[in-house]
Amino acid sequence: MGRAVARVLSERGDAVFLMGIDESGLERSAADLSARRPSRAQVEHAVCNLEHPEQFAPALDAADRALGGFDTVIVTAGMFAPQEALEVDTELVRRMVTVNYAHTVVFCEHARQRLLARGGGRLVVFSSVAGDRGRKPVAIYGSTKAGLSVYLEALDHKFRARGLDVLCVKPGFVKTGMTAGLKPPPFAGEPESVARAVVRAMDTRRPLIYVPRMWALVMAVIRLLPRFVMRRVEF
Repeated sequence: MGRAVARVLSERGDAVFLMGIDESGLERSAADLSARRPSRAQVEHAVCNLEHPEQFAPALDAADRALGGFDTVIVTAGMFAPQEALEVDTELVRRMVTVNYAHTVVFCEHARQRLLARGGGRLVVFSSVAGDRGRKPVAIYGSTKAGLSVYLEALDHKFRARGLDVLCVKPGFVKTGMTAGLKPPPFAGEPESVARAVVRAMDTRRPLIYVPRMWALVMAVIRLLPRFVMRRVEF
């Protein structure tokens, strides 16, 4: 998803800076984005792994230098594992909970402080529909996204008046590397269409978006289901 959003931004001429965990993958993506930019300007990058918070400040420093001071931070990274695997591996649970909540919040706090210090900007973070309700197949993963969504909502409430636009993106099932091997449900999303919807939401200063849009209706129904129903169903 990060690459798809970066492509949309690059093609319309926005300056971008990439962060990710794989140096060679970043180099390939940077070359692709450079070719897409109308100016053909070089896109720079830095390694930044959400499992290693010591990398956060140096990566943001590099982005500041490359962009002459950034005004938008987009966080698409996260970790996923099936519920069955998590239930037999407490170390995997620790890693995922730490990455998806604790370290994502820490990264966002680094970004928030920088953006507010320069008068505001945009913080766009991918959460998930999995955090809207406690559900059997995503009990642990969903809890990390629930916490992240509440944090982002609170940031919007507290800092919108000071110029910080916070957008919480709640994707449903999107066909990405994270979902490879899983059976797509009806109305599964494609990265390119999701990315375009996210950029539109950024530009219009929306605080929350479900993508694809159908997931807003799906989750509205699921949130209304009584607990005795949720105990019986397997979705």
